Amino acid sequence: MKIKIKKLKEEAVIPHYAHPGDVGLDLFSLEDYDLKPGERRVFDLGFAMEFETGYAAIVKDKSGLPKKAGLHTMGGVFDAGYRGEYNVQLINLGPEVYQIKKGDKLAQLVIFPVVIADLEEVAELSDSARGEGRFGSTGR
Repeated sequence: MKIKIKKLKEEAVIPHYAHPGDVGLDLFSLEDYDLKPGERRVFDLGFAMEFETGYAAIVKDKSGLPKKAGLHTMGGVFDAGYRGEYNVQLINLGPEVYQIKKGDKLAQLVIFPVVIADLEEVAELSDSARGEGRFGSTGR
């Protein structure tokens, strides 16, 4: 799949796969920043992308950051029609300040195929084995 990418800032690092066969494109910081415990912050990435309808670019954690430091992404879904600057929102769930340096990996971007649903409003839904069972409905 070909994806078009445009640098919006000269210092932006084009996302790339660390290893052949990886599914997550590494996303890199453009700045130094000390993320305090409990703090959330949006980090602009300095690029925009274009890809075909039927796909979404979804921001996911870098596996080592939650484990080592308690850093977690606050979600992020970029639709095929979005042409603005990509970003990553991080929260520090750890007990220590986490120092982010320019060029550090912040998160990863995974390109997923998606179904574009055709919603139909109805008066009733069919029965199912689960029904309206919520959290804990299957027991402990």
